[in-house]
Amino acid sequence: MRCPGHLHDLTCAQQLDVTGALYWAASALDLPTLADSGYECAGQGIHTPYKQRADGRRLAPDNQAYNAMLRSLRCLGERGFAILTSRRRTLRHTTASPRSIGDTVRAALHLTHFEYRYLPNSC
Repeated sequence: MRCPGHLHDLTCAQQLDVTGALYWAASALDLPTLADSGYECAGQGIHTPYKQRADGRRLAPDNQAYNAMLRSLRCLGERGFAILTSRRRTLRHTTASPRSIGDTVRAALHLTHFEYRYLPNSC
């Protein structure tokens, strides 16, 4: 199911019941979600960046450091997903079931690592 483009990120996540899975992962698996500012006030376990103050004052240094850390962690996942989906046509328009797509994703990830020379030395 897809949401219309005019809906807010958090509204779509709530309609698709994604937030429930994120809350469960944060509490049961101790696995917080790193989100963009579109998920502000989404709830416990969903970490979003601090926004600039309305009066124009700068954020406190610890809030700036938190935002930098959040950006640096999120960029790794965003970049990896962008590479996988843009470079591998199979993943962009797949109709395979989620149970059987795992081998295809693993192969695409291996090819991407090979392409970017990120293979571990295992000889």
